[in-house]
This record gives sequence, C-alpha cells and structure tokens, in this order.
Amino acid sequence: MRTLFFILAFLTLAPLAAQKTGFIDSDLILGKMPEYKSAQKQLDDFAAKWQQDAADMQQKLDQMYKDYKAEEVLLTSDQKRKREEAIVGKEKELFQFREDKFGQTGELFKKREELVKPVQDKVYDAVQKVAKKEGLDFIFDKAGGALMMYANAKYDKTFEVMEELGIPTDAPGTTPGNSGK
Repeated sequence: MRTLFFILAFLTLAPLAAQKTGFIDSDLILGKMPEYKSAQKQLDDFAAKWQQDAADMQQKLDQMYKDYKAEEVLLTSDQKRKREEAIVGKEKELFQFREDKFGQTGELFKKREELVKPVQDKVYDAVQKVAKKEGLDFIFDKAGGALMMYANAKYDKTFEVMEELGIPTDAPGTTPGNSGK
C-alpha cells in the first residue's frame, strides 16, 4: 500500500518537476508605467473630492443634530418628530452617498475599472508574450500575494516584461533579482 502511494505521488508530481517557471514584480512594473501613475492620480483625485464631499455632509448633519439638541426642550412633539425625521433623512443620504462613491459597485470601483484595467491588461499581454517566447509554463507575481519563500533571481522575468512594454529598466535600485525591493 505504501509503495502504491509513492508511485502515485511520483506519477502526479513528476510532470511538475519538468515545468519551467518564472516570476515578476507587478508593483515594480506598474510603478514605472506613466499611464498607471496617471490613472492612480486621477483615482486619488476622485477619492479626495468625494471624501471632502462626505466630510461636508457629515459636518452639516452634526450641526443639524447639535441645533436639534439645543432647541429640543422648546419644540413641540410634532416639531421634534419632523426634526428627527430630517436628521435621519440626512444620515441615510450620507450613507447612500458613501455607498454610491466608495461601495463595492460604487463610482470609485467603476473608475478604477475604467482607468487601471487597460494598463493591467497591457501588462498581462506582455507577460503572456514573455512566457511564450521563453517557453515558460508558469509566471508568478511576487507582488500579488503569492507566497514565495525563495526565488532564484535567474527566473525573475520582471525586466523582460518591462522590455516588452517598452519601459526602461536602467533605473537605480532595479537590478535583476532585486526588482527595486
């Protein structure tokens, strides 16, 4: 039984040993692309404006609540109810604004798709070309959260992908195997 297990393990893992792999550092690549930097700046600008709009809305809401608390003893029950409804309405409005701008399907997510995805697709296409040109079976992205305990620098394909994209690779601190990290 034990021998059968080792034979099955060998037959399963043997093909993997012959496969060629490489890795890239997509953070380094994207950081060198002017179109990515521009897209990221636009996203940061949108986010900053929407954050400020949300802060302004929050400030108005806080002021409404302070005013209500200060005048509460002087208001009739009908006036209290109307003021409370107005405050709750503003809270809902603020929540909806934040959801519309920053939620999982909000405008910031859509803008990221619109601005960053074409750049990521460009990198993906370059990775595909490098992999095919060099006969690689796998390319891992060490910036993408793939746990890599060790990587021989000779398999680092970051610069080949950068060359495919036309990005200069002679920046200080970016030597093969170093990838600027």
